[in-house]
Amino acid sequence: MKFYGRQKERTLLEQQFALTVDSSVMTVITGRRRIGKTYLARKHAEGKKSIYLFVSKKPEVLLCKEFTETIRAVIDYPVIGDITEFKQVFRLLMEISKTEQIVLIIDEFQEFYTINQSVYSDIQNLWDEYKDQTKAQVLFIGSVYSLMHKIFQNSKEPLFGRADRIMYLKPFPPSVIKEILDDNHTYTKENLLHIYMITGGIPKYLNTLTQYNTCSMADILDLYLQDSSPFLEEGKMILVEEFGKEYGTYFAILQMLSEGRTSRSEIESILERNIGGYLEKLETDYDLIRKRKPVSAKATGKVQKYYIKDNFLSFWFRFIFRNKSAIESNNYDFIRKSIEMNIQNYSGQVLEKLYHDIFIEKSSFNQIGNYWERGNKNELDLVAINDLEKRIVISEVKMNVDKARLNALKEKSINLIKKYPGYEVEYLLLGMQTLDKYLMKKTL
Repeated sequence: MKFYGRQKERTLLEQQFALTVDSSVMTVITGRRRIGKTYLARKHAEGKKSIYLFVSKKPEVLLCKEFTETIRAVIDYPVIGDITEFKQVFRLLMEISKTEQIVLIIDEFQEFYTINQSVYSDIQNLWDEYKDQTKAQVLFIGSVYSLMHKIFQNSKEPLFGRADRIMYLKPFPPSVIKEILDDNHTYTKENLLHIYMITGGIPKYLNTLTQYNTCSMADILDLYLQDSSPFLEEGKMILVEEFGKEYGTYFAILQMLSEGRTSRSEIESILERNIGGYLEKLETDYDLIRKRKPVSAKATGKVQKYYIKDNFLSFWFRFIFRNKSAIESNNYDFIRKSIEMNIQNYSGQVLEKLYHDIFIEKSSFNQIGNYWERGNKNELDLVAINDLEKRIVISEVKMNVDKARLNALKEKSINLIKKYPGYEVEYLLLGMQTLDKYLMKKTL
């Protein structure tokens, strides 16, 4: 698959590389697994002198032997004596960058947390010593979000405050998914919705579907539900390392969120335990869920719901994890029937989120969200507000837009509009039939 998107990220990396004429620059690239962190870094390094080091789970002395051989293969620089500690490797790289600009990529950097935590204080000391007399662009990449956040953003950690930029990669927006489908001559509104639902815009998953020329829901399920599928164990693989021993409780919470149980009280009544701490960690430490408050609600307001940010994980927990017994017995027909029975209702929820992402991508509004009143009354699917232009868009989202009713939408909006006197109000009925129109619009 060709390189898509990431224009802003590539521009930033180029700007930072230009700064290395005067001193070294440190950038952190993080984000969930399969999001394209390594691909972005290596694409940026093309045409530049660069060194790529991958921190695998092995003893430090073996890593250093491997790293030394990599350095020798790239740069003609004398290496004297045995190098058995990573601080020696990093010092060597800093010495090399005294005379020439290099891009240094250190991938899966969080693995040092289990190999040798003193590496982080060693790098801090060496960075402070060498930064102003060297020309390295150091890219630290990590896919365990909680650890990368701790290493670079916890004030008690040695590398806190050292990174010049922390870049958090997000999934591709709807426009890029459409571009990929267009390039493969497979774009339809239905294909876009289904691929957005299954992949969530994660580049690796998009690449897999593209390789297999898979885009319709029937074809996707054929690939998804089979022995040795690249997707069946994916949710577990990418999250167990994050959660550790308590992954069972986290998985139970995520499953319930995927099924539409979005309030803390509802989940606690089922699990019969307090989950406040788990929800807090899922949001702040793992960046997997978000609190959703009604548009216009006060920051201290207690009316709120939770949702899974990642479409792939939401689908995986909703249809795969909850049917793990059927997976273990290879009863893929049962799972497929479960999906087909529930997909219409689930698609409606995903379409609503897709429209939210389309509106977000257009950058025309400073607030985009949902609205509801206590007791889930007067629910509005999409509310977008531009406080500078004093205008508000209120929308109903239906799979079949013919089933949306303008008068009912206006009736449900009465209390919200009272909070925005003087604002121009636009009502929109949105559905599959209108998707092309809003995807193609440059502004909204």
